[in-house]
Amino acid sequence: MASADFLGGKIKLAQVRTGHRAGTDAILLAALVEPRDADLVIDAGAGTGAAGLCVAARFAEARLRLVEIDADHVTLAEDNIAENGFSSRMSVIKADLFDDFAARESLGLTQEDATCVITNPPFLDLARDRSTPDPDKARAHVMPEGGLARWIKSCRAMLAPHGRFHLIHRADRLTDVLDAVVVGFGALTIRPVYPRPQETASRILVSAVKGSRAPLKIAPGFILHEADGRFTPEADALHRGLAGFSAD
Repeated sequence: MASADFLGGKIKLAQVRTGHRAGTDAILLAALVEPRDADLVIDAGAGTGAAGLCVAARFAEARLRLVEIDADHVTLAEDNIAENGFSSRMSVIKADLFDDFAARESLGLTQEDATCVITNPPFLDLARDRSTPDPDKARAHVMPEGGLARWIKSCRAMLAPHGRFHLIHRADRLTDVLDAVVVGFGALTIRPVYPRPQETASRILVSAVKGSRAPLKIAPGFILHEADGRFTPEADALHRGLAGFSAD
């Protein structure tokens, strides 16, 4: 088992030593949540709970529901919730977002009751990317062919009308993300994330509103590191839990 600090030590996170490990992507995803989102927030594909825990630390009144398929990660997420003192307002559901509607309904995952759904889906496409031989990493990182649209559809089923959806993905998958998010959502905001000045974007942050008809916007880009490798002041503030993004 490995341990990591998040938000300047506000969050202690136990993780497996092999397989998927949370990091900056979880920080960026959690930073998309705004005060108006923070009633019932669902983290879909939560892993060991990093993004959800960061949301809980930022918003003292928020309730969090984590959805995760991997049994070991579910156990670690439950332990992390208890360790950080959030048991009264956080829970974990072991579930497969690719299950049919009836199976998800039986677990309460189709109630359209969340004010916000956040997700960091598997980044790799089975049809185009070489899968890792590590089965845990493969499940966390590799999306089955056509899976992104199904994943986002399951997220939409958990989200209340006019609720807000936040996603992080690879920048080179923007077309696939837009194709998947366009159904049932509007008011899309796309924010590119750049590793350093003058480099191409490595991530995209996507926000949307269920049922909205508002047009798409491109937000200013976000730079993670200075040329010398240090976090930019803005990125440092996010990593310390001192700031978040605004979609407006």
